[in-house]
Amino acid sequence: MIFDCGPVILSLKVAAFAVTAVICTALPLGCLMARRDFPGKDILESFITLPLVLPPSVIGFGLLYLFGKHGPVGCLLENWLHIRIVFTWWGAVISSAVVSFPLMYQSVKASVKGVDLNLENAARTLGASEIRIFWTITLPLAWPGVIAGLVMSFARALGEFGATLMVAGNIPGQTQTMPLAIYFAAESGDTADAAILVVIMTLFSFFLIFWLNRWSKKL
Repeated sequence: MIFDCGPVILSLKVAAFAVTAVICTALPLGCLMARRDFPGKDILESFITLPLVLPPSVIGFGLLYLFGKHGPVGCLLENWLHIRIVFTWWGAVISSAVVSFPLMYQSVKASVKGVDLNLENAARTLGASEIRIFWTITLPLAWPGVIAGLVMSFARALGEFGATLMVAGNIPGQTQTMPLAIYFAAESGDTADAAILVVIMTLFSFFLIFWLNRWSKKL
């Protein structure tokens, strides 16, 4: 029997898109939360980190409600833009992004907090703009934490199962990622394909963590 590499390719594609969305949102938000205090900050941070502790089924149900045909976001997208999220690979992207977002956010926030404020203030006294300070001082110094968050977020997005199953479903060739393929292959007694996918995921995740550890030692 020929091994189907479709779930592997789809998983990498979903994880790549999810991490791209996570970087674009978690990076500015993490920097903002590390440097600013405002009313309601604790409430917002609690909401941001909820996916770390909530069961995937709860996250999946929430996303299904939001992006479903009759949900507030899903209804808007389908009726106005003719875009469907539920039971498409975009649903898998959104699910993976939501569950991996807190990892990137926490890593960015901790890294930015570790940057010496005196360096940023010195740049301000020399007339540097906030954008220039961010790109030339804050981000380069916080870069190790950003990379660590990126790797961990990618690994988490790659292994997302529960929320993806509820929002995207298990449609072979369309929404069946590696975790879903492993589960349903094992359920149907196809242990050979399940074992191959398990080995691929384990090795890929291992080399991601191995590379991160080796890279961090060189800093």
